[in-house]
Amino acid sequence: MQTHPDIRIRDLSPIADLDLVAQFYREAPDYWLLAEGRAPDMAKAAAFFIDGPPGCDPSVSYRLGLFLGARLSGLAEVSFGFPDPQDAYLGFMMLGPWARGAGHGVTFLREVEARAQDRGADHLYLAVLDENPRARAFWQREGFRDTGLRGEVEMGHKRQSLRRMGKALA
Repeated sequence: MQTHPDIRIRDLSPIADLDLVAQFYREAPDYWLLAEGRAPDMAKAAAFFIDGPPGCDPSVSYRLGLFLGARLSGLAEVSFGFPDPQDAYLGFMMLGPWARGAGHGVTFLREVEARAQDRGADHLYLAVLDENPRARAFWQREGFRDTGLRGEVEMGHKRQSLRRMGKALA
């Protein structure tokens, strides 16, 4: 596993960083093509800053960017209070293809977990698409377990089956 000499993770702002998120989506459309059957647009980039699970306040969620040098190379959204009040929910985490396979996903996840713990979360949950077995394998390697909850959701032009996974944060 190789590490990048200039990696940093910081909060993103819908005002200052919207164009960066849109550029990231243009350069890394693969998840959205898989999930929704279409490439992301500016509206999808804007939605990154307001989307979240039911009942969660987007203004207290983390919107994080992983940077390799000056290049935005990963995004994560972490909300609080779902599925239960003391829980954190990783609604989205993605690395650009150029950043995969070098340990950056683990680095990014550790930052997410640390921030969730700092906010008092007992567990971190997420949903993974059945159509994305590589992502499910990553989450399993990182200690997430299937909770048994399954669902289906309309995403763009596709209907997706998904499963909830969770991990204790202690």
